[in-house]
Amino acid sequence: MSKVLIVTSSASGAASVSNQLVHEAVAALRRHDPGLQTVERDLGSNPVPHLTADGVAALRAEPGNAVQAAARKLSDTLVAELQAADTVVIGAPMYNFGIPSTLKAWFDHVLRAGVTFRYTEAGPQGLLEGKRAVVVLTRGGLYSEGPAQALDAQEPHLRTLLGFIGITDVTFVRAEKLAFGDEARAASIGQAGDQLNLALQQAAA
Repeated sequence: MSKVLIVTSSASGAASVSNQLVHEAVAALRRHDPGLQTVERDLGSNPVPHLTADGVAALRAEPGNAVQAAARKLSDTLVAELQAADTVVIGAPMYNFGIPSTLKAWFDHVLRAGVTFRYTEAGPQGLLEGKRAVVVLTRGGLYSEGPAQALDAQEPHLRTLLGFIGITDVTFVRAEKLAFGDEARAASIGQAGDQLNLALQQAAA
């Protein structure tokens, strides 16, 4: 692995479990590979703007005013970061059964027809094939199995968004039951950390 794009999205800052897991894993990778190149987007601290009429116009056609030009420039920057990465590491807490709106806004800026995907007679085709994604999901409850699984609008959404642009080699690491008490929380974080380290080591191989 030579280039890693890190996208975190928690609004909890230093208290965020997803941020903690992502940063610890990337630090471990860097210890093994001092030459590792990383680019980080902390959407919790520095959110990407949600789409407006000018933003939508800028992503669909040539900008017609200064606001649209700024929106296009931001999108071009975010897309370039994604295109340059071999591996994308995403930290995604579950907010009300789904992903943070800041993470959705990032996807809104990088899913661009003719740039990261295209429409064909056979249907949409992703243009970012050959990349790998490792996604850290954090949840207060248990959603990967059991009666609450039907409420999970987080993991399926992320799988769809990444697959739409051609990133189908995706590993999901889940830290669940974080609100089930201290013992369950610690066990889940520890297990997720081990899984994340393994997934990133495999990506680096």
